[in-house]
Amino acid sequence: MKTALTTIELPIPLVRKGKVRNVYDLGTTLLIVATDRISAFDYILPSGIPDKGKILTRVSRLWFDLIASQFDHHLLSDQVSDLPNELAPYKDQLEGRIMIVKKTTVIPVECVVRGYIIGSGWKDYQRTGAICGHHLPPNLKLADKLPHPIFTPATKADTGHDENISILDMEDAIGPKLTRILLEKSLALYKIGSDYAAQRGIILADTKFEFGLIGDQVILIDEVMTPDSSRYWPISDYAPGQSPQSFDKQIVRDYLENSGWDKQPPVPELPEDIIQKVQSRYLDLEALLKSPH
Repeated sequence: MKTALTTIELPIPLVRKGKVRNVYDLGTTLLIVATDRISAFDYILPSGIPDKGKILTRVSRLWFDLIASQFDHHLLSDQVSDLPNELAPYKDQLEGRIMIVKKTTVIPVECVVRGYIIGSGWKDYQRTGAICGHHLPPNLKLADKLPHPIFTPATKADTGHDENISILDMEDAIGPKLTRILLEKSLALYKIGSDYAAQRGIILADTKFEFGLIGDQVILIDEVMTPDSSRYWPISDYAPGQSPQSFDKQIVRDYLENSGWDKQPPVPELPEDIIQKVQSRYLDLEALLKSPH
């Protein structure tokens, strides 16, 4: 099996190292490199998933191309031929896993849209009957489709969990006008994504977007509707009341939950069969998204 690229060192300024992506300063633009790192329970695992970063980059590119006529975004190029000469020795490592993007002022809110009730939203609903201030009908089951998609923002966290907040909290943080713009853009993007996915036999259960500002212009940034930032389920397996099989790293979470690991360092290695299963799920999703409907 191919080796996963989990670390990379480039001779340019590193702006930020996230759980999966490294962001570098190219002067007038930024370079985002998607590695093959994978995280679970707030830890980056020692094992990577070969070509995961390339899959994420291709899926983001698919979405950026689909929404380009309706939404301003930050992607300028995903071609290594557009990198500066000083990065020529690294082109083989970087091929297929880069985005050269516009510089923006990042808006410090995760813009989450949920069409189905699962994950932290399900936990909130069980406790309060609501998600981020959205009061929902009684007696919903796990993974039920919501009456309509809801916007449930969260604070951005480089480490640890993002924290769900209400729309009022978001207005306090960034102002009512910008909150309204992000809410409307996020719901519109989710509709495009969920309609497109449904035509290909996939449910887009929820997803998160990030935005930045160039002056007063709101720009879609980061990755878009990838299996790292979204929950995708096959329609063929979907049944409310049970947790659906998903095209993401749920396999990793399930393995770690049953491994006896106490969720403290050191983080265990993943066995080869789990790595292969996760890679297959990511590739399966990409193939479905790229299929004609």
